Amino acid sequence: MFNTIIQIVGWTGTILIVTAFFLNAQGKIKSESRAYQVVNLFGAMFIGANVLYQQAWPAFGLQVVWGAIAVYELIKINFRGRPRT
Repeated sequence: MFNTIIQIVGWTGTILIVTAFFLNAQGKIKSESRAYQVVNLFGAMFIGANVLYQQAWPAFGLQVVWGAIAVYELIKINFRGRPRT
């Protein structure tokens, strides 16, 4: 049962990141926006949980970096007045 849940979490993270990327590529959402970065952060956390469970360390490292970049960008948005949509 837990294996199924962790797979759903991983796929949800994948859908989040791919959706954010697609919307950005289509000009529907800006990469400087809070929404884009929040979606990337949650996507990285969800995929990170999946790959951590599977002990896929390179993929886990990628998600840590991906999430850290999203956090960094969110901090910049909050303190520099970037678009918040």
